[in-house]
Amino acid sequence: MGHRTLASTRALWASIPCPLSELRLDLVLASGQSFRWREQSPAHWSGVLADHVWTLTQIEEQLYCTVYRGDKGWVGRPTLEELEAVREYFQLDVSLTQLYRHWGSVDSHFKEVAQKFQGVRLLRQDPIECLFSFICSSNNNITRITGMVERLCQAFGPRLIQLDDVTYYGFPSLQALAVWQGPDLNPSPSVYGAGALPTEPQAPPGIGRNLIVVPLGETNKVADCVCLMALDKPHAVPVDVHVWQIAQRDYSWHPTTSQAKGLSPQTNKELGNFFRSLWGPYAGWAQAVLFCADLRQPHCAREPPAKRRKWSKGPEG
Repeated sequence: MGHRTLASTRALWASIPCPLSELRLDLVLASGQSFRWREQSPAHWSGVLADHVWTLTQIEEQLYCTVYRGDKGWVGRPTLEELEAVREYFQLDVSLTQLYRHWGSVDSHFKEVAQKFQGVRLLRQDPIECLFSFICSSNNNITRITGMVERLCQAFGPRLIQLDDVTYYGFPSLQALAVWQGPDLNPSPSVYGAGALPTEPQAPPGIGRNLIVVPLGETNKVADCVCLMALDKPHAVPVDVHVWQIAQRDYSWHPTTSQAKGLSPQTNKELGNFFRSLWGPYAGWAQAVLFCADLRQPHCAREPPAKRRKWSKGPEG
């Protein structure tokens, strides 16, 4: 079985009502949140979710999904339970339209950026996969991180299926990662220490970062990424060079401590507080919109997926 496209095998797809203003796959899946998705054919994204390989696409008001099951890659129409996993992954219970409206009302710069970057929302990822992915992110770009995560899965993850010339692997368990000692992957001390993280971390508000930083000795950015993208902390604002530059360039923000000239735990916290006071309890989501826009600005002339379709009906049409 090869990768499926919506036009060729419409009966094998199920749909979820979801307008482009609530989700843009091309922005969300390629913006450095997750590193497991590929655009295998135009506007069709394939990747691993909930131990299955999926292909997702969208048009107008619908998100379409098909799933491959078993080592033979048997393709089928997703069940209602499987579709619920997709809804949870994209956190579709959160109204992005309402959040954009609020952020635009309190921030004129956000309102201007949002006109070109609708549909950028946060994924809700597995905590272990999220943690190890962002450990790989230190001083790397998205392409290199994607390659590192893929090699990690190939070395220690379960083989799922092969579609065309692409083999998909699940993300390794902590038990599998505990034997990571091969010289080709060069594990860092922080990766070995990640075994201290619970399999299903449950952090009360305000201490989620401590559960990650103290045992692991990891940076605040990695901790905040995990809190935001895996531990239901939408107010967490990961700060890296991009976010620092956005704050100074677009908001004329500067740390209050005159000696602070760059990223540090103190200035990261201060900048996070600045954005939380501006955007409110979903500040981390707003930051993700500006981060995506900053990455994509040279390419923002791309049209939304629906405008690039040659057909406009769903799989039943």
